[in-house]
Amino acid sequence: MPFIQTRTNVKVSPEQKENIKKRLGEAASVIGKSESWLMTEIIENCDMYFRGESEEPMAYVDVKLYGSGNNYDEMTKKITDITNSELGINPDHVYVSYEEFSKWGWNGKNF
Repeated sequence: MPFIQTRTNVKVSPEQKENIKKRLGEAASVIGKSESWLMTEIIENCDMYFRGESEEPMAYVDVKLYGSGNNYDEMTKKITDITNSELGINPDHVYVSYEEFSKWGWNGKNF
């Protein structure tokens, strides 16, 4: 049950959003998760600053998941590949964070 939120300072077209969603779903298998449980959010045109600058395209991707994952290095590579090819963001302008939860609610109950 991953939730992947992408925040970026660039405009994201509907086609790019669809491609990102699809590719993140495929990438979720790298951390042992299924696309069928993936929830994703893409927030565009954020006011963001990196190294004191705001002109360069950048993104922050937050990956939250129920239980533990693995292969975070490979997942980070996939995420930076996706943001680079879909949004033109250089990998050195992307932060990726991971957070694991032992409690996760869905459908009126908790796991």
